[in-house]
Amino acid sequence: MAPRPQNQKRRPESARRANRIIQTRTLLLLGVFGVLTFVLLFTQLYHWQITEHDELQSVAVRQQTLRTTVEASRGTIYDRNGTILAMSASAEDIFISPKEIIENDQDQNLIAGGLAEILDLDPADILKKMEKTTSQYEILVKKADDELADKVREFINENDLKGVFIRPTSKRTYPKGTLASQVIGFANENGGAMGLEAAYNDELTGENGMVVTARDRDGRSVLYQYDQYFDAENGCDLHTTLDTTIQYYLEKGVQELEARFGTGKGAEGIVMDVNTGAVLAMASLPTYDLNSPGTVYNDFLTSGMTEEQIEENMKDLLNKQWRSKAINDTYEPGSTFKTLTLAMALEENVVDLNTGFYCSGSVKIEGETINCSKRAPGHGQQNLTQAFANSCNPAFINIGLRIGNDKFYQYMLDFGLTEKTGVDTTGEASGFVNSEIKYSTLALACYAFGQNFNVTPIALLAAQCACVNGGYLYTPYLVEEITDQDGNVVSKHDSTPIRQVVSEETSALVRDIMEYEVTSGTGKNGQVAGYRIGGKTGTADKVGGGVIVSFVCFAPADDPQVMMLLTLDEPSKWTGTYVSGGNMVAPVASSVMGEILPYLGIEPSYTAEELVGADSSTWGPEEHTALADAEAAAGIEMDIPDAIGEYSPTAFLTWYERAYIDAVYTDGEGNIAAHVRKAAGDEDISGDYNDYSETSAQEIGGHSVTVKGEGGKIMTAVWADGGYSFSVSVDGGLTADELAALIAEVK
Repeated sequence: MAPRPQNQKRRPESARRANRIIQTRTLLLLGVFGVLTFVLLFTQLYHWQITEHDELQSVAVRQQTLRTTVEASRGTIYDRNGTILAMSASAEDIFISPKEIIENDQDQNLIAGGLAEILDLDPADILKKMEKTTSQYEILVKKADDELADKVREFINENDLKGVFIRPTSKRTYPKGTLASQVIGFANENGGAMGLEAAYNDELTGENGMVVTARDRDGRSVLYQYDQYFDAENGCDLHTTLDTTIQYYLEKGVQELEARFGTGKGAEGIVMDVNTGAVLAMASLPTYDLNSPGTVYNDFLTSGMTEEQIEENMKDLLNKQWRSKAINDTYEPGSTFKTLTLAMALEENVVDLNTGFYCSGSVKIEGETINCSKRAPGHGQQNLTQAFANSCNPAFINIGLRIGNDKFYQYMLDFGLTEKTGVDTTGEASGFVNSEIKYSTLALACYAFGQNFNVTPIALLAAQCACVNGGYLYTPYLVEEITDQDGNVVSKHDSTPIRQVVSEETSALVRDIMEYEVTSGTGKNGQVAGYRIGGKTGTADKVGGGVIVSFVCFAPADDPQVMMLLTLDEPSKWTGTYVSGGNMVAPVASSVMGEILPYLGIEPSYTAEELVGADSSTWGPEEHTALADAEAAAGIEMDIPDAIGEYSPTAFLTWYERAYIDAVYTDGEGNIAAHVRKAAGDEDISGDYNDYSETSAQEIGGHSVTVKGEGGKIMTAVWADGGYSFSVSVDGGLTADELAALIAEVK
């Protein structure tokens, strides 16, 4: 029988209890930890699956897809006949993927060198872009033309390159180059920058589309997988009021005006439909090429400047050529404003066709003497029509005073001259009307003949149209309608007039008086054979010196269809032409109107005189090489110095229907250095209207001589003797003794 085992020693009850407690706590802690872990995991899963579901899904999609933008085409800009003025043409962006170049172990130096040569870039710059090894997209050239893109494409194929790409896009092109540049404006990468391109940027800009393509984990497109296309929506098209042919005629005239009489300060012109406010043409000098807006186009802007100076002043130079003088700048209108004063007075019945005015050559207002264009004895007695045709300042001062301050100011408001016209383009300036017009007699007197306030040419022309179209003021506009990519009309201009400023009866009288101004007054050089033309000349003093010459005209005078304003800023006094709107601007306007009217289908009707070959529009100087020939043509005799300093007389000019001789002295290179002039009458014939700091009347050689100059130098001298006016103008000036010696020789 086996032995009975001995009894083992048992643990105390307290130890067993402690173990149970530890086990319980352990289980409890494990349970709490499990619950907390579950809560945390649940919270995170909720965050991922619910809160950030959309974003995470987007990330996942982006990781699995390649999205390529399909650029929308910018809308086309047309003239009123459907001629394209601005369009989007095909182009291509050229870029590299540094990531793919590295992954495919491409020869970086080969790529950088080859592309640099083709694209005219620095190889180092391309290599620097390649250092961004995580980048899929580094642009090299935007909107390259087809020829450049084809060279890159050939380079890629010849070298079996990976990571060099060409992507189709579009670029803005302007088929007419410089034509209507300030009106159309241009677009850059940020959209429309100037002109209509900027004003209608929202309408012209389309909405880009997209192509979504499947790709693998390395970012490569997966063949035979899905593509999704989201079509681009092209921008709307603008159908403008511009007429390419009329624009060409106007620009040719403006360029002629600047070339013949300008000093580089610029010129502008506008042609407007009298009965709607539609702008048919608008031009401004200096101009620029829309296809290269960052290049200074006009040489006179940089004349005398070094390359460094050009670079330093590039921003200012570009702004000068981009701005439209017709809209962005303001001028004193001068005598062209007399048309509005005339309309006011007729409407208020303070004058009629029989009202008489006496002009002695000047008038004194509040202690200030205001001269007429014809100095003493002045125009003498004249009626309303004659006073307008003579552009008589004293007469129109009288008319302005009859209207009165309050009514005159109200008409300034009614004609829209104190605010912007609202023309549909960028940068329009507001006219400046001094508050003194409300109470000052002197201010009223100056306003009456167009001085001491500023207006934009576009506002002045709109007001002039109101004077001849029956009295209706229209908002000038450039866009007739907007159509979408399917040709549907999105919007159309409403040509309802803003208000009627004067009556039909007043307007008819204004038309008649303006026609007389062209047939018999200061605007006779604006006549066009076969057509009835109405108009008004203007010569306005500028604050700070210099003058602005202008001419406004409309046709046909009995049934107005178009109206034009031409303006030249600070004409040269050295051209041999008397500085005035009638002598400088009106002849050019005649030429432009002579082309526009037949083009518009307005038939001419020739007078008997015109049919036999008389040239009623003959104007300006006739040039002679000998003084004797000039004397015979002018019907007067003249003595002049054989030389003024180093300069000799090389040409002698006479004027149509006027006893007038201008001896022109030039240097050996043909540059004009001096003028000596003689004319019947006692007017200032110098043509120098600059505001010199030193002006005085002196007794020289028995003559009362008005001398003008600065810095101790006499630039111009004017005197009268024996029924004739004389003037001497010398570039660089004369001393008092030199002038006295010169005057002694001029007879």
